[in-house]
Amino acid sequence: MSIKVGDKLPAGSLAEFIEVESEGCSLGPNTFDVAELTKGKTIAIFGLPGAYTPTCSAKHVPGYVEHAAALKAKGVDEIWCISVNDAFVMGAWGRDQKATGTVRMMADGNAAFSKALGLDADFSKFGMGVRSQRYSMVVVDGVVKHLNVEEGGNFAVSNAETMLAQLA
Repeated sequence: MSIKVGDKLPAGSLAEFIEVESEGCSLGPNTFDVAELTKGKTIAIFGLPGAYTPTCSAKHVPGYVEHAAALKAKGVDEIWCISVNDAFVMGAWGRDQKATGTVRMMADGNAAFSKALGLDADFSKFGMGVRSQRYSMVVVDGVVKHLNVEEGGNFAVSNAETMLAQLA
């Protein structure tokens, strides 16, 4: 069963590669509790099948980087990209996408969080194993307010432009 509007995000953790050490965050991969990170915040989350894949790299991440200021102007505190990759890959991909400091590149290395959301997908026929479906959601204080899940291999409703229109 997939998460739906009005549901609280499931318990879970995500990892992020930290480039600059700060209080509470050491250099390298750090694991964060999703409930703690979303408490009292509005988070724009988009999930996608994999780092460095064509649509994800050419359209999905660049759209959220491009529209980050507009999303924040509409009340979004943070933007997260979630993918079933390790934190090292997500960190490198974030640097390549010029997303550092704009979009938090969150690793769901074993697809545990994607499975808990009910938004996992079997990409075994492509040699990629279990991945995430392509989706976007707005989460306010841990509760899903908007949810856009793509059908098949489409990229039509999980983009930043759709999210901006929903926040209007």
